[in-house]
Amino acid sequence: MTLEAIHLPEPLLAFAHGQSLEGPKDGLFLFGPVEDASGRNQVRIGIIGTPEGVGLARLWLRRLSGFILGKTDKSGNPVSWAPSWPGFAECFGVSLPLQGTAELKLDRVAVEAAIKKGNRADAVRSTVIMFAAAIRNHVRTEERQPDLWLVVVPDVVFRYGRPQVGLPPKAERTRSTIISAKAAKRALIGGDLFPEIVDEAETYLFSSNFHHQLKAELLQDKIALQLALESTLEDRAITNAKAERRRGLLDEATVAWNFATTLYFKMDAKPWALAEVRPGVCYVGLVFKKNPSPTAAGETCCAAQMFLNSGDGLVFRGALGPWYSDKTREYHLSLKAAKSLMISVVNGYKAKHGRYPVQLFIHGRHTFNVDEWRGFASAVTDETQLIGVRIQSQDDMRLFRPQASTPVLRGTAILVTKRTGLLWTLGYVPRLASYQGFETPKPLSVEVTHGDVDLKQVLADVLALTKLNYNACDFASGLPVTLKFADRVGEILMASPRTVSAPPLPFRFYI
Repeated sequence: MTLEAIHLPEPLLAFAHGQSLEGPKDGLFLFGPVEDASGRNQVRIGIIGTPEGVGLARLWLRRLSGFILGKTDKSGNPVSWAPSWPGFAECFGVSLPLQGTAELKLDRVAVEAAIKKGNRADAVRSTVIMFAAAIRNHVRTEERQPDLWLVVVPDVVFRYGRPQVGLPPKAERTRSTIISAKAAKRALIGGDLFPEIVDEAETYLFSSNFHHQLKAELLQDKIALQLALESTLEDRAITNAKAERRRGLLDEATVAWNFATTLYFKMDAKPWALAEVRPGVCYVGLVFKKNPSPTAAGETCCAAQMFLNSGDGLVFRGALGPWYSDKTREYHLSLKAAKSLMISVVNGYKAKHGRYPVQLFIHGRHTFNVDEWRGFASAVTDETQLIGVRIQSQDDMRLFRPQASTPVLRGTAILVTKRTGLLWTLGYVPRLASYQGFETPKPLSVEVTHGDVDLKQVLADVLALTKLNYNACDFASGLPVTLKFADRVGEILMASPRTVSAPPLPFRFYI
């Protein structure tokens, strides 16, 4: 077997005025976003939190509007991979308000009492309802609506609003009055004469993760959320001076880059797109998540994340079913479910573009079985070329450069066969003069499992899709966007029983 090593050029990103560069921070600072803010001269932000949290959000918006010094080395010199933040208007051409379009203040004592309930399911559900009800009430009663809501989360909610965390100290716990998990299971399976018992039992159908449950709760209202901890929004100059940094936070300029990029994307405007695009190409990543409901043992949720070269993304919910095999430890759809899911995808593409895609790449972590692929293939017309690609992290492979002091270059690839290759999406980046990692870079294994296509083109596409993560302003991610958020999307879809019939929604509602 003869191995061929190649290096793929760094994909370029498109910005305003038809300009393109390798890095998102460079492009935003020099040229601005590829999409403007639709004529708005100021972002409309709703803020919800405790009075202290709303105050921190105001101060953070003020700091985000101005210059923030970037990271420096031990000699005080700026580092290329963590530049200063120039200001929101300087990057995006639209200003930030110094206070929220709407500001909803929740009583801190009530929030802490809710999240410290002795029953975890009741604690998280009660806290989510407090936030969601306040937002919904504003949406129903006020004419002027924010582009998105900034949810300022007290650290105590983060501490206890996650699965597998211990209960609050006994002296701090508040009483929960709902039925036990065991009684809830009986009521959900067998029913109960009293409707209020069934209502209490349904509390256990929701995720015990505050972040996921709140996102899922407001999906049906099409409300975009950006969550931030109170400690993240604290003025770092003050907390550092008091030696009160409790967690290993990023430097404030990097936090500003990431926060602002996500905020701009969630107000339905793209910061950047891929510069070198092939018309009619569509990428789909499959999502699977086991259903935790006691009434749905063995069932798994499936969904599809569709992305275009332009950065547009939609999430399509598929059917629940026994898609996971304990024997193979893999997820596979039935022919019928695969066909139904892919019909939703191609129809969604056609609704946006007026025609079916020319090429449709399906990215998965496992090889597609016969029934699964037949279902996908039966959903597309002859004008669409269907390609199946398996992408997996390769933990037992390393590549060293004995004559160099830096790790392998990002974009390095080894062609193992005509259909299989190894791709280093993480590695040394000359533009940054650094490698953003802590260990020897690991490659992705990329295999074309179905369809006839040039492997080098597939590898180049995967490398490019690592640059469409709008949840941060990083140079690139380790995984393509088709797979990077698959677990997160699945967790949000299964965080509430009310998302069973979720319509196709833009990707910005899930991250």
